[in-house]
Amino acid sequence: MVDWVIGALINLLGSIFINFGTNLLKLGHDERKKLFVLSNFGTRMKPIIYFQAWRVGVLFFAIGNCLNFISFGYAAQSLLAALGSIQFISNIGFAYFILNKIVTIKLLLATAFVVVGNIFLVAFGNHQSPVYTAEQLAENYANVVFLLYCLGLVFVVALHHSIYNIGEGKMLVPFSYAVVSGAIGSCSVLFAKSLSNMLRLSMSSSGGGYSTLHTGFTYSMLLMFLSTGGFWMARLNEGLSRFDAILIVPMFQIAWTFFSICTGFVYFEEYKVFDALRTVMFVLGMVSVFVGIYLLAPDDDKPSKGGEVLKDGPLVLPKTSIFSDDVESLFMSSDQNSQIKDMEIIWTSYADENC
Repeated sequence: MVDWVIGALINLLGSIFINFGTNLLKLGHDERKKLFVLSNFGTRMKPIIYFQAWRVGVLFFAIGNCLNFISFGYAAQSLLAALGSIQFISNIGFAYFILNKIVTIKLLLATAFVVVGNIFLVAFGNHQSPVYTAEQLAENYANVVFLLYCLGLVFVVALHHSIYNIGEGKMLVPFSYAVVSGAIGSCSVLFAKSLSNMLRLSMSSSGGGYSTLHTGFTYSMLLMFLSTGGFWMARLNEGLSRFDAILIVPMFQIAWTFFSICTGFVYFEEYKVFDALRTVMFVLGMVSVFVGIYLLAPDDDKPSKGGEVLKDGPLVLPKTSIFSDDVESLFMSSDQNSQIKDMEIIWTSYADENC
């Protein structure tokens, strides 16, 4: 079997595991918020680690990433990054059966656009995966074009981080959060592929054995992989606690896929195999992906379970035992950031139960 096919199959399985783990992580956060609301805001929120759904989600997420790590040694980075589209298919099923989310026709259409776009990316992407020596990998990291690309990433991260801090725009805020996470988190793919390449090189007959792994370059790549991968995991976990999974998960994956493809193009020069036809079809695939992003935007007016439409206006909390006078004291904090977080907790819990 061709190497890139082996890598693709392993990556597909890893992507399904990652998405399943991501939805379990979100389920753990939902259970945590509901427990806090049902306690009538009388106790502190329990640490997320105490919830079994979250712990199992971490396990599946870790296994999926390990499978993806292995796959990087057998296929091009841009190809494997595009194969993450399988998560959009599995995400609908997991969100429906695990999180009890309503899957609308618009969401299915958006997912179809994203999947079709990623199919184009896979079909017309780079199917090569040469094995590099440590010296070649080090030279690529010092390449002027790659350094300029990294400088551009810094600018993108700074811009979208400032947009997120401003906090205006119901779609722009989560999108900016996902862009910052994807721009930095996708670098873990590059470091993982470098490590996987070194491992594959050490296993080859001409690679010099496992002694090739005991170098300063390998350890530096491992450190960078753990740092960027840990950042991605932390941002994903926080994003799941702040935003709806059926919206933020596709955004995370799209940002991660886009920056992973760009990084592979620049660092490994994967664009060199492209002719005019492959370039056009690849661009069309990216356009289809972005159309899917646009369609993922939630409607301004969402019907509730009873068929009523929620109009714009101030939130009026119902007079129940849950929303008692204790809520008012929650908003009396002098710390504005703490106040905003408390409001997010109450609004998220209220919306989950009533919208």
